[in-house]
Parts: sequence; structure tokens; C-alpha cells
Amino acid sequence: MATDEQIAIAEDSQLGGAHSVGLVQTQSWTFGDPPLELDCGRTLSPVTQAYETYGELSAARDNAILIFHALSGDAHVAGYHTPEDRKPGWWDIMVGPGKAFDTDKYMIICANVIGGCSGSTGPASTHPDRGEPYGLDFPMVTVGDMARAQKRLVEHLGIERLLAVTGGSMGGMLALDWAVRYPQSTASVLAIATSARMNAQGIAFNEVGRQAIMADPEWRGGAYYGQSFPSAGLAIARMVGHITYLSEEQMRAKFGRRLQDRDVFGYDFETEFQVESYLRYQGSRFVERFDANSYLYITKAIDYFDLTNGHRSLVEAMEHVRSEFLVVSFSSDWLYPTAESKEIVQALQANAVPTTFIDIPNAYGHDAFLLPNEPFAEAVRSFLAHVQQRERGER
Repeated sequence: MATDEQIAIAEDSQLGGAHSVGLVQTQSWTFGDPPLELDCGRTLSPVTQAYETYGELSAARDNAILIFHALSGDAHVAGYHTPEDRKPGWWDIMVGPGKAFDTDKYMIICANVIGGCSGSTGPASTHPDRGEPYGLDFPMVTVGDMARAQKRLVEHLGIERLLAVTGGSMGGMLALDWAVRYPQSTASVLAIATSARMNAQGIAFNEVGRQAIMADPEWRGGAYYGQSFPSAGLAIARMVGHITYLSEEQMRAKFGRRLQDRDVFGYDFETEFQVESYLRYQGSRFVERFDANSYLYITKAIDYFDLTNGHRSLVEAMEHVRSEFLVVSFSSDWLYPTAESKEIVQALQANAVPTTFIDIPNAYGHDAFLLPNEPFAEAVRSFLAHVQQRERGER
């Protein structure tokens, strides 16, 4: 949490307004004994996790919500790090006083996944034996490994049972994995714009992005740290990925075939269309904050994810789930389409798990869960209030 002095600065500057968490600080916690056992058969130690918290933990320790981020996210889910920040955390529209994840009612936790590059142990971290970055010596990690690491963090924070776990996209995969892996440790799960397994189309797009990075001469087999960065490859990977986050309807409405800074075709390979300019901008901004190797590792973890691994069906995989569910899909999401959310709902219902399902009509594609949407926010707000009332009424 931010210090009293920092909070005062935020209030004085009205940073983010009355419904913002204001200034926040990223914290970190490192564990090593026992090491983290990974699905690939290796262990990882020491493990550092960067995380942020918002709101206060209740005396009964029963109001904590763990938010998992998507592929390119991090622990900074809400608020600002400095008074000069012009952009808040990645889900600031949903986290804060009076918002869907109301920090006047709940303690919110968000951690950067292992394999990431925003403070948690990943390929850019220093190898404990060699004193230089892991690079491709970093072990392959899975969504399950990420969940195991964050379970250790939650226990470190003194929380035995969460009110909810939630996330969109990869974050939703983590929430699903958590519900299956730790059925008694959360009262509810909010699975948003996600799937029980990565589909072939998603794997294909991820592979194109990885190949773009690995084909960049500056990648050097992952050993580029301290040298020039594979910016071109990572930028292309981001451009490819970003196309999957938007819908055709949104791209048509936002860009169409309009030209950028010119009135007629130049008949060359310079940027001519607005959509080209937009994608190049997204790629150039991404390389300023993300590590190319982390992109490889995290997309591979997403590709590996399949909740049915070790089970005959999704119904069997979810037979020990004990959490109430809210499953949310968006009608224009073609990366994680509504049909895949319905498959989750059907498996939950087959196991008599209390489940609410909402498919929200919109034109914004997969990124819809990151954009203002009052029906979505109200669904989250009402669901959490119901779960909290039920939990406290049962005690």
C-alpha cells in the first residue's frame, strides 16, 4: 500500500478522482525453500513475485480478491505509481472505491506472473548460480506453475480462503486452474473472456508471434541482454496479437480503409492506412515495456493450458470444484468465443456448481473486458455482493 504521504499527494492533486485508489506501490516477496516444483520437471528457486494490494483486509480475513492479469499485463491493476503518470493501472476502470471491485469493501491483490518481466522471476532475472540473466535457461512454465507461485504468495499474506479469484483471457485460465487445483481456497470464481483450453487458432497466432521474435537477428537465441534488443520481432508479435484482440466490426468502424496523413495512395511500402499506423504504434509502445523472452514463455504457457489434462473430460476435471462461478463472454470475441465459455458453464452445471453465465453483446472483440461496460461492471458488482453476503451468512 502507498504511504500516508503519498496518499495525501494523490488527494491534493486529485489524481484519478474520488473513485481512484490514487498512488500505489509495487511490493515484492521472495521465497526459495522449498523451491517451486514446475510441471516441466524442474524446480525454480529463488522465486520473486511483484504484487500490489488495494483496500484493507478485514479482521476476519474474508474479503480478499485475487486478480490475475492477461498476457501483457502486470501487478499494476489500478491507480498510479507517481503523480506524473498519465495512465493508470490496466483495470483501473474496474478496481477502486465504488467500482465493481470496490476497494472500500474488498482487499484486492494482483501479482505479476512468474515468467513475466515486471518484477517477478522470469527469463530476464539473474540466474542464482551464474550471476547473469537466465535467458532460455529459464525453465518452461505453465499456467499451473503460475497459480502455484501465487498460492504461496497468498499464504504469505496470511489469507487461507479468498472471497474470489478472477481474470480475463490468460487471467481467466489462471482463475479456472485455481478453482480446480485449490477447490477449498476460494468462495467464488469470475472467469472472463476465457477458455478451458487454448484453441488451435489461438496457438497458431501465438506461434507466428514467437517466430517473429526468434527470426529477429537481435534475438541471439535469447541471449540479447546487455546488447541490442529484438525490437522488430517483438513489435511484429504484438501487432499480430493485437489483431486478435479486436473485432472486424470495431476495426471497420475505427479505421475502415481511411488513409493516414495523406489523401491519395503513395504506391510504396510506407504506412498509408490508419490501421497500419495503429498497429505499428501498438508494436512500438509494447517494446518499451515488455521482454521478448517473456513473450515466448508466457504465450507458450497459454498454449499448454488445457484444464482436461489428466482427465477424461472437462466435466471430470471440474468434479471437485467448490466455488460459485460467474462466467462472462463477449459476443464479438473471436479469440475466446462465447461457445467456449458455454462449454465451461455446461461442465460446471453437470457438477451442480452454482453458476451464472452472461454473454454481453458488444462490438469490441476480446478487449471488451478491458473497456468501460456498465452491464459487465454491474454483473461483477452484484455477484461479489451476493457471494460476500452468502459467505458471512453461513458463518
